Parts: sequence; structure tokens; C-alpha cells
Amino acid sequence: MNFLTDIFIKKPVVAIVINLIILALGWRSISSLPVRQYPRLESSAIIINTAYIGASAETIRGFVTTPIEKAVSAIDGIDYIESTSTAGISTVTVRLRLNHPSNAALAEISARLNQVRSELPAGVESPSIEIQRTDKPYATFYISMTSTSMPLPQLNDYMSRELQPELQSIPGVQRVGLEGPLPLAMRIWLDSSKLDALDVTPGDVQQALVRNNFLATVGRTKGKDVQVDLMTDTDLRTADEFKQLIVRERDGTIVRLADVARVELGSEEANGRAGFNLEPAIWFSVWPLPSANELEVAHALKAKLKEIEPKLAPGVQMTLAYDGTYYMENAIKEIVKTLIETVAIVGVVVFLFMGSIRTVMVPLVAMPVSLVGACLAMLFFGFSLNLLTILAIVLAVGLVVDDAIVVVENVERHMREGKGPIQAAVIAARELFAPIIAMTITLATVYAPIGFQGGLTGMLFREFAFTLAAAVVISGVVAVTLSPIMSAWMVPNGAKEGRFQRLVNGQFEGLKAIYERALAFVMQMRWAVVIGALLITAAGYPLYKFSRSELAPTEDEGIVFAVIQSSPDASLDYSLRYFDQVGQAFMDLPDRKFLFQVMMSPTMGFGGIQAKDWSDRNVSTEEMRNAVFPKLMAVPGVRSIAILPAPLPGAGQFDVEMMVTSTDEAAQMSIYAEELVRAAYASGKFMYADTDLKVDLPQTRILIDREKVADMGLDLASVGRDLAVLLSGGYTNRFNHDGRSYKVIPQVEDHARSTPDAIKNLKVRAADGGLVSASSFMKLETTAAPRALTRFQQRNSFKIQGVAAPGVTKEEALRAVEIAAKGTSLGRGILPAGYAIDYAGESRQIRTEGSSLAGTLGLAIGLIYLVLAAQFGSFRDPLIVLLGSVPLALTGALIFTCLDFTTINIYSQVGLITLVGLVAKNGILIVEFANHMQSTGLDKVEAVKQAAATRLRPILMTSAATVFGHFPLVLVTGAGAEARNSIGIVLVTGMAISTFFTLFVVPCIYSLIAGTHKATAHTPDELPEASLRMA
Repeated sequence: MNFLTDIFIKKPVVAIVINLIILALGWRSISSLPVRQYPRLESSAIIINTAYIGASAETIRGFVTTPIEKAVSAIDGIDYIESTSTAGISTVTVRLRLNHPSNAALAEISARLNQVRSELPAGVESPSIEIQRTDKPYATFYISMTSTSMPLPQLNDYMSRELQPELQSIPGVQRVGLEGPLPLAMRIWLDSSKLDALDVTPGDVQQALVRNNFLATVGRTKGKDVQVDLMTDTDLRTADEFKQLIVRERDGTIVRLADVARVELGSEEANGRAGFNLEPAIWFSVWPLPSANELEVAHALKAKLKEIEPKLAPGVQMTLAYDGTYYMENAIKEIVKTLIETVAIVGVVVFLFMGSIRTVMVPLVAMPVSLVGACLAMLFFGFSLNLLTILAIVLAVGLVVDDAIVVVENVERHMREGKGPIQAAVIAARELFAPIIAMTITLATVYAPIGFQGGLTGMLFREFAFTLAAAVVISGVVAVTLSPIMSAWMVPNGAKEGRFQRLVNGQFEGLKAIYERALAFVMQMRWAVVIGALLITAAGYPLYKFSRSELAPTEDEGIVFAVIQSSPDASLDYSLRYFDQVGQAFMDLPDRKFLFQVMMSPTMGFGGIQAKDWSDRNVSTEEMRNAVFPKLMAVPGVRSIAILPAPLPGAGQFDVEMMVTSTDEAAQMSIYAEELVRAAYASGKFMYADTDLKVDLPQTRILIDREKVADMGLDLASVGRDLAVLLSGGYTNRFNHDGRSYKVIPQVEDHARSTPDAIKNLKVRAADGGLVSASSFMKLETTAAPRALTRFQQRNSFKIQGVAAPGVTKEEALRAVEIAAKGTSLGRGILPAGYAIDYAGESRQIRTEGSSLAGTLGLAIGLIYLVLAAQFGSFRDPLIVLLGSVPLALTGALIFTCLDFTTINIYSQVGLITLVGLVAKNGILIVEFANHMQSTGLDKVEAVKQAAATRLRPILMTSAATVFGHFPLVLVTGAGAEARNSIGIVLVTGMAISTFFTLFVVPCIYSLIAGTHKATAHTPDELPEASLRMA
């Protein structure tokens, strides 16, 4: 082993070449790494939408949703299935397990749906299947399109024809969709009074449209030498052609479509609407490829928008309304800024401890080589530059500099003892080879359990952990190869020490003397010190239990969302009127940049604001949310709440989403749902709580007298068809308009279907050819029905959803509603037997992932123990390292989580795991050198005293580099600050406290339980002082 370190000192060119190769390849790899917000996850949901126009929610659930659920439930890789049945539409969401191949699941689901197609009613449209990324269920970019010269349907057509293909051609773009669309359609507005007067039924109109708007494919003529393609004009293409369509001819009287209907080229039924800054708009949604560099796509998209803008039609405005890379780009800039600050601070710390600018060059060279080398490892493993891997590089600064600091200090110490630079470098490298290997393997071992952990936490932090491990390993390579010879070149020998360096060395000699006296005093009562350390360690458990916990802190992402819910019988116009009042409340916020709005249905809407840049405002988005919340709650007509984006990918809309399942029907379950909502508010943990189960939708059931229908010669099928043509808004067929097909939709005018009673005045044709009023064979019955019928894991369900009150973590809010539902040992909960609870969204992550890293911490400590046992060849020595430093460091950090400086979350837990490796390094330095001193003939007490005093300076230097280098993480603000604050607080406080304990507790424990190492003949190599020039 000594031979290995000697090579790089005697042949420095080899050391320099190795490090230059690492630096060159690493630098080249940086430009090849993809950039994204989080590591790539295969977190998908397959959404199956099935339309059955005109059907009630109960019919949808029984005849559409249930067969589809049964068909798809048997496929592999499902986490859970949830469904929603509303009037006219069935939505089944199949949530796949993390990293299950979505394409394979899609193929299997498609095959299952083909099998079940025959079980669905005849009028059901073919199910549409869509894969949605649950880690990012919305597009990365949204482009708002408004016009003062075109109506929205025409603007929609212009966008789809002219602009959508151009945007789709941008490199890295997967698809471009239209949001809030109003596709063109031929609207046949039937006049019920004219139908009656001219003896025409809705069925006659539908049959005429089907028979006379026909797309014929007649083929071609083919002679001996010539063939000619044939075309026909059996289809209708313009509103005038539709108006002239003959609906009925009787006794020489011709009834045309224009005689009984108003025909116009309009749009499909508007079930939603989009807006930008309170102006009606239609949006483009731009979805990048999963493998694309989203920042590059953003630059290409912005360049394309500048290119398109001069070519837009007159009166059309285009605005990039939402940029998903806005937060990512700013967060990356902030982390890079923190990285530069950390490197600078570490350089200053080393200078203050060593007193020489030349000496500082050793760690300042080691840092970039190690960090850039880590980027090479990231490319090799297929990682990306994301918020977590860049944060890992920031943390790596404090880790990789330690090895270089220890080497340069050891070389400097030997030179102060009178040895020449090369001889000092050789001896120092030999002494430190084993500790450096031990420290490198220890730190790499710390992160291994994180990298191999499953679930969302494992996937998020795998790249983080292996990036740190790679940086640590490469720093070990640098410390063994380059740092010794650089120290020989850079460290001034005793005759060349500057005034400041002599001052620093004198101060440390004085500090060392004080420490030796203090350690001698402490060693006299080492049993009391050990007992005190055990008591402090024991305090860690209550500190952990009383610390507030959450999955992840909520970040300021520069955006505040709003969820809008209208009354169940509200029309789109009604909801839009009050949605504008919600938008005005947001527009009144001084720090907003712009407002966006989307009504997804007449009763559900979504919107929000993008805030100004972090540097241009003094309030956080959480403060903005809290300020606008009461204003939104005061808007009449709709229920609106403000929410913040989820801190982790794959979470839902709300802070708390608890599912309750049962076999009971909605009416019975709604009683318990309302009680749970009241209990949530009563707990004081929620600023908003609600349930998705509301039995308040006015629903009119048409009761048909079957005997009267039979007496009139009618049948239920013809009655149902005629009513569907008048009321449902379903399309009969399609027509050609400028080379594209659009729907033909017959429907009665709005005023003829404004109330349920108006239905009675509609006419259907009897067997004798006459018209019969619907009131003669039907009556209406109005009841209250659920807004939607939901199921979870194929059981009837409802969801309790809410937003945590300020100062309350999401875990605390979830626990409050869990206790209300299930009760405690002191009392029963609200839910009776037969009811079960489950979770969705972020609540599911909290319950499955929230404490997973605590077990990983224990595993990491166990692995460190085994690795150190193998390194030291003893089961006692690693026990000294771990008992003397790790529990005290964890307790010190937990003091600050208990005092609410931060919470127990996945970031602070990763900080605790990192802390274990850092403090173990200090213990390794003392124990390894103490064993070496024993081998020279000293007893255990004297050996550990000398070892602790000798290693005082490198321990203080590495600890100060970590504490002050990572202190910017504690103070950082802006994009992505909360996660960095959590890790920074844990690392800085834990390291500062543990350093003090390590210097006194480790020697005490060593003197009590360390093994005896026999003295061996040891003669330092008498090395000739070689020339300092490179061989």
C-alpha cells in the first residue's frame, strides 16, 4: 500500500495526468447531462374516459364504470384504481406502481377494453385512453391565445391548423394540445314549435341528416389503358347546403331543414372556458419528451414564439402564460450561487486555519476535480442535472474538501517537525492512506442504503445519493494521488513561513496546549463523561418524537393555484361570472405577474397567478395564499380556495386526501362524510376541509307510462331516441370543412329546454303518423342525487380533502382527520364497522414514505459499523467511533428540529444520514492514530491523548469547513430554499455540536473499551530529499 502512494509522489506527472483526465472528461460530461426539475420517474396513471351522452350518473356507474373497472383490475402493476361517474361521462383512473412500464400497461388495458366492449350499452362511445405522468400531470408550458378579430371557435380552428403544427415541430416536444377548446361544429338548432307546425319529429331530422350527409367512396373507373378516380358530392359542406337539406316530403310539400331549424357554423357544446388576465382565451399546452432537456426546450419554444409572432393573423395575441421551467431555472441558479459561496467560504476557512495562500490551493484544486468528476459518474449512470443532484454537489463541497485538508495539514505538520517537503509528503501519505480509504468507504456506505431504497423517496434520492458517493470516492482518489505532491510543492517549510502563518501556527499551538489540559482533566472522570453522553443520547428519542414531521416542506415555486367549485346545477355562464370575481381578487395582489383561468366543466374550475420574480417581491407565495384566501371565501356563487403546488412529484391537489370506502350507497355515506368535515374544522388543523360526496344535485327523472306508450303504438326506444336528439347534444355524423371533419349536432334551442317542465311540450311521432305530446305519457319526478359517484379499489368511496392551517404540517392535519375517523383507545371514531380508510395524493406519500428514511438511517449506521470493523480488523474500534460521535450529533441536530427551526422531513432526514458519515470521519482520525500510537509503545490513555491532540487541527478545520461552508444553506431564500434550509440546519447544528463532543467523548470511550495494540519496531523511511521538479 505504501508503494501505491509513493508512485504519485515520486512520479507527479502520473498524478497530474490522472486528475486532468478526470477534469477533462467530467467537464465534457456536464454539457451532455439532461436538465430537469426532479430525477426521471416512471410514475404514470392511465385514464379511461368513456362518454355515454345523456345518461345519468347512476346509469354510467352501473353499465359503464363497473364493467371497465372489473376488466382492468386484473392487470399487473396497479397501485390503486379510482373512478368517477357523472352524468354522461365515466372516468376510470388506473394508478400504476412506481416505475412500472406504462406502455406495457397501456397495451394490456387496451386489450381488456376490447374484450369488455360488447358488455357496454350500444350508445356508448369507444373509451378513450390517455397516459398521464403523475409526477407531472400538467404540461410544462401553456401559451395563451386571445383575439379581438375572431370569435373563439374560429380562433380555435386557426390555432389547430396554422400554429399547432409549428409548435409540434420544436425539438424535444412530445405533443401540443389545446386547452379550453371550442372546436367548430355544424349546429342544427331545432325549433320545437316549427317542428310541430310542419309535422316533423326530431327523429325525422336525424334520419335526414344521416341519409343525406353521406361520405361515399365509389372507387374508380378502369379501362384497358386509363383509370380515373371518382368523387361524389353526397356529403354536405356548408351551412347553406345544410339549410337546403330536405327533411320531409309529403303530398308535394317539401320541408327543408331551414324551415324547422336555425343552422350555423358554430362550436361544440361549451363545457369549459379558458382565460388570461380575465380575457377569454384558448391555450396551447406543450408537453416535452420525458428524455428532453426542459431548459433547452424552453429556449427553443421562446425562440419559436418570437418567430411566429410577426406572422400572426391581425388581432391575435400570443403570450407564454405558464413556464414550468421558471421555478426550475431559478432554483438551479440559486443552488449554483450557493455552490460558489460554499467554495469561497471553504477557501477562506482553510486559509484562516493554515495561514498561507499557497496552502489553500491544495483543497481549492481538489474540490473542482472531485465535483467535476462526480458529473462524469452521473453521465455514466444515466443521471440528470436536477434540483437534487445539484444540491448533492453543494453538499459534496464540505465532504470532498475534508480529505485534502487532512493531507495538507499532515504534510505541514511533518515539515514543521523538520522533514523535507518530499519526505513529509511520503510519510503523511503513508500515514493517511488507511484513514482516507476508511473515511471514503464510510461516506460511500452512508449513502448506499438511500440509493437502494424503494418507493418515491428512493427514486428521488437515488441520483442524489450516488452523486454524493461518487464525489466522495473521487475525492479519495485525488487525496491519494494529487494532494500529497501538491502539498509538498505548496506548503512553505519552516524557514519560509510568513508572519500570518507563524501567528496561526502559534495560536494553534496554544489551543492545542489548552485542549491537552482540558482532555487530561476530562479523562480523570471519563465514566461520568460516558454516562453524560449516554443521557444526552437518550434525550434524542423524545426530541425526535416531539419534532413536527412532514413529508417535505412546501416550496415557494412562484405560483398560487385556485380551485373553483360551483353549485351542482350551475350553468357555464353562471360559473364564469363568479370565476371572474375570483380572478379579480387575485388581480388585486400587488406581487402577481399574470392570472390564468380554466373552467374544466360548468361546475369545476382551476386557475391561479404566477408571482413576480423572487428578487422583485418581499412576500412568499404562502403569504400571498393566506392573504387572498379570505377574499376568495367571500366570493358568492362559487366556493373557491387558494392552494400551493405540491412539494414532491406525484402528489394531489390538496394537503390532505383521505379516502373512505364502503359498500353502502352514497346517501348513507354522505352522513359520515359531513361529520368528518365538521370534525376536521373542529380540530383547528384545517383552514379548508370538504368532501367530494355531496348529495345536492337536482335531478329530474322522466317516468314513462309504458301502457300509454304501447296504446299509442310507440316503443320506448323511439321515445328515447327522439328525446336524445332534442336534448343530449350528441352528434349524428361529420361534415367536411376545408379538408377537416367536424361534428354535426342537432339539438333543440336553449329556451325550449331551459326547465324540466319544457320537456313535456316536446312531440314524438305515433304509429298512425301523427304527433303526440310527451306530456300525455310521461311525468317528471325531481330528486337530489350525488354530484358524482366515486369508487376506490372497486368499492364505493368518498374523499375528505383539505388545506392545512398556517403553522400546521400536513401530517398533523392528516392525523387529526384519521383520529376523527377511526378514534383512539379512549373513544370510538365516526366511521362504523365495514368502513375502511385509504389514501390518495400526498397523504398516500406521507403514509408510505414519511418514515422510510428513519429505517435507512439505522441501516446506514449498521453498515458503517461493519465497514469500519473490516477496516480496523476489530469489532471494538468502530464501536468507539460510532458511540463517541454519531448519537451525540443526531441529538444535537434534533434539538433544533424540536425547537421548530425545521421539521422532520425527507430532506432533514437525508441531512441526518449525511451527518452520520461526517462525524464518523472525525472519530476515525482519532481512533486510527491512537492505534498507531499504541503500536509505538504507549498505553491506551496516553495514545488517545496524543492522537486527539495531533488530530485537533484537522478535525477543527474539516468541521469548520462543513459548518461555515454549509451555513449559506441555512440562510438561503428564494426558489427551492426550504429543502436546502432543512438540510443546512441539520448539518450545521449537528456538526458544530458533535465536534465538541467528539474531541472529548471519543477519547474517553477509547480509553475504556479499546483493544491493546502491541508495540512493533517502527523506523520511518530514511528518504533522500528529492528534487521538487517533476520527473
